[in-house]
Amino acid sequence: MQRRITYFSLSVAFAVAFVACKTQAPSTTSTSSSKVEQGQGVYQYRDEDPTVKPFFSDRKGVVGRNGMVASAHPEASNVGLAILKAGGNAVDAAVAVQFALAVVYPGAGNIGGGGFMVYRDKAGQAYTLDYREKASGQASQNMYLDSAGNVRPGLSISGHLASGVPGSVDGMAEAHKRFGKLSWAQVLQPAIDLAAKGFPLTDRDALGLNRIKADLLKINPGKVYFLKSASPTDTVSWHKGDLFVQSDLAKTLQRIQAQGRAGFYEGETARLLAEEMKRGNGLITEEDLKNYHSVWRKPLEAKYKEYNVITMPPTSSGGVALIQLMRFTEPYPLHKWGWNRDSTVQVMIEAERRVYADRAKFLGDPDFVKVPVDTLISPAYLRTRWTDFSFAKATDSKNVKGGVIPGYESLETTHFSIVDKEGNAVSITTTLNGGYGSRVVIGGAGFFMNNEMDDFSIKPGVPNMFGLIGNQANAIAPHKRMLSSMTPTILEKDGRLFMVVGTPGGSTIITSVYQTILNVIEHGMSMQEAVNALKFHHQWLPDKTIFENGAFTEATIEKLQSRGYILEQLTNTLGRMDCVLIRPDGSYEGASDPRADNTARGY
Repeated sequence: MQRRITYFSLSVAFAVAFVACKTQAPSTTSTSSSKVEQGQGVYQYRDEDPTVKPFFSDRKGVVGRNGMVASAHPEASNVGLAILKAGGNAVDAAVAVQFALAVVYPGAGNIGGGGFMVYRDKAGQAYTLDYREKASGQASQNMYLDSAGNVRPGLSISGHLASGVPGSVDGMAEAHKRFGKLSWAQVLQPAIDLAAKGFPLTDRDALGLNRIKADLLKINPGKVYFLKSASPTDTVSWHKGDLFVQSDLAKTLQRIQAQGRAGFYEGETARLLAEEMKRGNGLITEEDLKNYHSVWRKPLEAKYKEYNVITMPPTSSGGVALIQLMRFTEPYPLHKWGWNRDSTVQVMIEAERRVYADRAKFLGDPDFVKVPVDTLISPAYLRTRWTDFSFAKATDSKNVKGGVIPGYESLETTHFSIVDKEGNAVSITTTLNGGYGSRVVIGGAGFFMNNEMDDFSIKPGVPNMFGLIGNQANAIAPHKRMLSSMTPTILEKDGRLFMVVGTPGGSTIITSVYQTILNVIEHGMSMQEAVNALKFHHQWLPDKTIFENGAFTEATIEKLQSRGYILEQLTNTLGRMDCVLIRPDGSYEGASDPRADNTARGY
């Protein structure tokens, strides 16, 4: 299904001035006849067609008072809950879940990748940790271009040259050193047990491993990691319930348990990794590994009505983009218009269009380029971005560029959310980039490497694997961190912890987090309903809006098409949310995405 929709114009002052604006959304939208109670699961969907439901499933949230863990895999959530019950805090549980996911969810959980952590302690103090991967010291801006300046296909996506220096182990060591309560050995042990003793595969686990068999054999000749048979020529497949044992990975985790970060970035593991890179013409060296360090950064915070949004600064683009989206949205009566009604959707798409254009122009590693964060999220700047907005027709993305700032020089990820008994909260998004990363397995160590180099702008104006456009701010440079869309976020309401939220999804991460937050705040959904709710996405280029089947009614589709919007219904889904909401009675609602094996556990 491919259709076109038009955008609306509101060339009046932003924010407060909107209230006085005489321009109205072009269609009449129904409103709920009763006031919704936020977070209580009383959301009622009303539309021309009462059979249309806004949810992917009717899954209910998990409620607990003493702790909550929501992650991509039931085994990892079980580990996190066990750590909380053993007296660990949210950071202890987060470290344990990160390493458990590296065992049970190898498509995205990792020690060969990186990520971001947003942490809010029980006193309300916020911290952010950037453990994003870095380019090797031997990397260069044009390393993926041929002599004619054209991109050499595939090199940044699969194989040894696609990997950046991993940050996950250092990030977890830093987080635990600063905030952990239990011993390092104790929080590592569950992952070691899962690797050494094995765990039963889910249907999705088996399907994923079977799907990548050809790539594993091609990129890792002679190895049998992640294959069911010890012979690479056998065609035997994995099935649900098969016991999956990873002996070499268990040994790697034991070295990390015994030696901390040095168990990965120095010694045996570092040697094995560097040798693997050399064998496949990769660039990462033992020196690159030894010199890698994660970075504590100042959290990005902004108000949305009575809420405070705490999110990740660059090298994540997600935090800046989320705040821009929320501020573009704030003046509009979305609750009155209704969930995914044409006017609601128009405002959101047009905000997304402008935000992703800014992302392409301005965002990069702040240790290498000037990123004008304060300006990008300022109301004055956002007003200038909104002057060509019109309810009458869609904006043409060809006419939308990154904004003008005076003096400025120019899919597979996983998320988990944890809240402990005392109210400490962790939001972590971690990734290998594509599913199973570069598909390179480190011989003797048993883990996948990332393909994060594709998140750089390999050539200005050329899209990456997620269709995102980049420019000079995100160009490759030695030791530079590549830009990310990961958006781990924590919200406060009236100074108290309110929500922990995040998702995987490549370029769709930002918009999925944005919609999930609005589903609770503006549309009165419970946390699980907000996760279940069907979603849509626009990212400036390509100029189209993709949506899950059922996300829009036929009436909404027709109205959007009549205004010039291009709509494309997906055959798959958007988001893999894992979130926690603090309910009015103080209990925690854990919400895990029914689109996959995501699982919430609480007590």
